[in-house]
Amino acid sequence: MAPRFVQISTGALICSFVLLPLWAVWRQADGPTSLGPADWSALRFTILQAALSALLSTLSAVPLARALARAQFWGRAAVIRLMGAPFILPVIVAILGLIAVFGQNGWLNAGLRSLGFDGFSIYGLQGVLLAHVFFNLPLATRMILLGWATIPQERLRLGQSLDLRGFARFRLIEFPMLMTVLPSAAAVIFVICLSSFTVALALGGGPKSTTLELAIYQAFRFDFDFAKAALLGLVQLGLSASAAVFALGFVWGHQLGIGLDRPIALGRHSTLQKYLDGVVIGVALLFLGLPLLLVLGNGLASVTSLPAAVWMAALRSVLIALGATALCMLLSLSLLNRSGEAIATLGITVSPLVLGTGLFLIARPYVNPFEISLWVTLCVNAVMSLPFAVRILRPEMSQVDANFRWLSASLGLSRLGWLRWVVWPRLRRPLGFAAGLTAALSMGDLGVIALFGDAERATLPLKLYQLMGSYRMEQAAGCASLLLILSFGFFWIFDFLGRRNA
Repeated sequence: MAPRFVQISTGALICSFVLLPLWAVWRQADGPTSLGPADWSALRFTILQAALSALLSTLSAVPLARALARAQFWGRAAVIRLMGAPFILPVIVAILGLIAVFGQNGWLNAGLRSLGFDGFSIYGLQGVLLAHVFFNLPLATRMILLGWATIPQERLRLGQSLDLRGFARFRLIEFPMLMTVLPSAAAVIFVICLSSFTVALALGGGPKSTTLELAIYQAFRFDFDFAKAALLGLVQLGLSASAAVFALGFVWGHQLGIGLDRPIALGRHSTLQKYLDGVVIGVALLFLGLPLLLVLGNGLASVTSLPAAVWMAALRSVLIALGATALCMLLSLSLLNRSGEAIATLGITVSPLVLGTGLFLIARPYVNPFEISLWVTLCVNAVMSLPFAVRILRPEMSQVDANFRWLSASLGLSRLGWLRWVVWPRLRRPLGFAAGLTAALSMGDLGVIALFGDAERATLPLKLYQLMGSYRMEQAAGCASLLLILSFGFFWIFDFLGRRNA
């Protein structure tokens, strides 16, 4: 782990970066305010949809991750990498794909009506939950898969020699690992869904489905009520911090033991289990893959005819993604402990709208905010990705520290030797996954750049938004396909480099 003073400095830097913009927004308020009936309704709906989304995503991910962990088939590695595609999709692009499948005129409703059944409405609570599970099921699955990879192969062989089967095998071998992964995975997804904006805006279906993020947007955009926006931002911060404390408090400190770093193999299983695993994987691929295929099919032919401005925007997005990834990895390696994970969660506890507006207010007296828009976007993307990176890296680092710290000290390994021979070989695979996730999320971000960006500094997501706003739908479809290819390409490259010969 990083030296103590590095951890403290990094934590102080992140707290300042997140909390100072909230303070800047609060300073602009004209006076005190309080929550009205509509705000309390938004708060209740936000908690309900976030809790249900986290529960459905994590519970659905357990059988899917288990099936992927024990199934061996051609193309398995590609399927696991494809699992990350929905989470790294730009939200507006993914919603277009979901509407094409589950919308009023989508494939599902067309099939239901042909069979004489009523159609499925994608708008309202059910639509919000559907979209959130679509985005977060792959993230939870990959996090649980990484947890399964930490189970020593020797422990599984011991279970086989003791003839552990069924529930006994699950309780003694797999359940302890799940208790180290599921609470934090659910908390991260809960916090993500607390700040849901685009999903609730597009699929909420009315005032009854308003989230806190939508209420903050209304306070900024229509009411110009900075006090209300800051108060709602504080409420959202409190909810997110409570979720982080819950996750840290309920993670069991169970050590999975030490092994010889052999690849995980869950052993033989029956023919029925193989068929059930195949069904689970097939249904998940259909649910996650069909919207992606429709997005690509609608816009792939238009990619080559995109104007030069779109390609320049793509170059800016690539440079921002690489810079954000490097910065996020440096910060996350300094926060691989329990308090560091709580600090990292601050990155997604504050509303992006509040964060962007606060940064605008802080920068305005000194520089033109538009001139530093790309640098601000890079830093915000790095901080917003920190919770995912730290959550991915910390379980493996905890295992390394518990299993090899005293042995390395007895051998007199220097810090450089500790990093080279002990930490790097075991942290390389989750580090590649975390870097790929960060790069992909940065590629598709449409947050701060929407406030700071202009025509000369537009990123690819902002250019896509502008094309959709001007009803140039053919070019927008091509831009969406290009964004999808670049996002998933970054994710695949970093993940492959991390897994190669690991």
